[in-house]
Amino acid sequence: MKRVALLGMPNTGKSTLFNRLTGSHARVGNWPGVTVDLATARVLVGAHMVELVDLPGLYDLHGFSDDELVARHFLEAAQVDAVVVVLNSSQVDRQLALALQMKALGLPALVVLNMADEAKRFGIEIDTERLAHGLEMPVAALSARYGSGVPEAMARLAHLLDAAGPPRDALVRIALAEDHKREEQIESLVKAAVIVPERLSEQASDRIDRVVLHPWLGLPLFFLAMLAVFQAVFWVGSPLQDGVEAAFELVRRAALEPLLAAAPALVRGLLLDGIWAGLGTVAAFVPLIVVFFFFLAAVEDSGYLSRAAFLTDAFMARLGLDGRAFVMLLMGFGCNVPALMGTRVMRDRPMRLLSMLTIPMSLCSARLQVFVFLAAAVFAPAHAPWVLFGLYVASFAAVVVTALLFRGRFASREPFVIELPPYRMPTARQVWLRGWGEVKHFLRRATNFIFFGVIAVWLLTHLPVGAAPAGPDTIAGWIGSAMQPVLGPLGIDEKLAVALIFGFVAKEIVIGAFAVIYGLEGNALAAEFSRNMDWVAATSFMLFTLIYTPCLSAVATLRSESKSFGFTSLAVAWPVALAWVTSFAFYQGMRALGF
Repeated sequence: MKRVALLGMPNTGKSTLFNRLTGSHARVGNWPGVTVDLATARVLVGAHMVELVDLPGLYDLHGFSDDELVARHFLEAAQVDAVVVVLNSSQVDRQLALALQMKALGLPALVVLNMADEAKRFGIEIDTERLAHGLEMPVAALSARYGSGVPEAMARLAHLLDAAGPPRDALVRIALAEDHKREEQIESLVKAAVIVPERLSEQASDRIDRVVLHPWLGLPLFFLAMLAVFQAVFWVGSPLQDGVEAAFELVRRAALEPLLAAAPALVRGLLLDGIWAGLGTVAAFVPLIVVFFFFLAAVEDSGYLSRAAFLTDAFMARLGLDGRAFVMLLMGFGCNVPALMGTRVMRDRPMRLLSMLTIPMSLCSARLQVFVFLAAAVFAPAHAPWVLFGLYVASFAAVVVTALLFRGRFASREPFVIELPPYRMPTARQVWLRGWGEVKHFLRRATNFIFFGVIAVWLLTHLPVGAAPAGPDTIAGWIGSAMQPVLGPLGIDEKLAVALIFGFVAKEIVIGAFAVIYGLEGNALAAEFSRNMDWVAATSFMLFTLIYTPCLSAVATLRSESKSFGFTSLAVAWPVALAWVTSFAFYQGMRALGF
């Protein structure tokens, strides 16, 4: 009886092919020299009764992961007449290395291009005869799911077995001798330098994973954990925020106002009511941003975010994405720009483009500043964390809608692989380095935008000379009035419209723009919003700010990473349309209900 090994990378449909060939006749057995059980079945291939052995999925025959060791040890220990190497037709460029490794072993091998139907649907054409000539190995294309091409592939395997001589186990051992030496060296080093108990007790991380990775409890627990972070941010950050506001007010009264008392009114207004008021209002909310980053760094350092990516992979796959996209979305909480650049880990262009289309929906730290201000100004302290949490949920909802609408245009089948690190108790040093690094990046990027943005807003709200500050006769008033037919139905008035314009340049400017437009800062500005904006209008404005066009830095990154003007245009236009529809539906719906 002949023995044939079925070999392939994960997610190539190897098990689907094994099940199609064997039906319900598979059995599980332990092989000498192999520490795990392998599925086997007897099938008739041409005139040969064949024992088909399903080896674990692996990426590299010469690697040292458990699956790679199992496959290599099997090929050394068992007499194998032939090998069937299963490749994904739509990813053949990155999987041919495994076929070439099998060729180097000297074993008779058949290369099977599975998922040929999907490759054809993606417009991928493979000349199997030319590929077979280049590999010097027979090649067959098939679809294990639907069975097309399977009889032809089995005929090629039968012909291969007809021509094969006796099993070449000695040649295989010689070819793998170098790997075997490395294994012995690793084993010797570990034995000499590492103390491992004979039987490891169940690790605490395994017990935790049974809960946090539970199919039903995992996601609710993740969102509860994030809600706890938001509650802690307000609890710790609010006193710090009050202290910064008091410090800026003290400096203004004690130093700046006396110093600028003799300056021209225009200069005094620009410096005090423009630059200082804008920077002071922004600075008052920096403590909340700092606290948020430190808490997020602690969560990330604990190893929990990798679990979140793993937990959400099945859900993300339905959106045409995978767990890596979820990790990039979480990275986007800090800043969309590095998250967009992080999509380089995805080799498949359609998945990368779809990920880049969704990442700007992430609630970045610049938007967070705006929402923290409005939530604290308009909502009661007990409700503010829930408002912030709801905006994060809305952010994910925007991602879901975007992915569902565009997954057909950016279809991908790239496999998702992630290593789950052990749970670690976050150290104060690592949390500080990680959190402070994010804070420095935010402050460095925000400072120039805020400084020049505040000056630009002040000029727009005070020119032409003689017009009432931020009044309808200023340039800002003209712009806001011109935008009212579009933004008025969303509950966004002329002054807020001007702030949104500067938010397109950088969301960090929005709070500073508020201070300049309203001529107030700190608690006085918050009180103004509390008096003149109800919760429906505030929520509508926050929803629009959450979703609409990403900042100029993100747009530039989208252009450079995608290298496509058309895709960049889509990434700018689509969020604006979605933001308008979302805010319109919320605002008009709430008003219709009597709120």
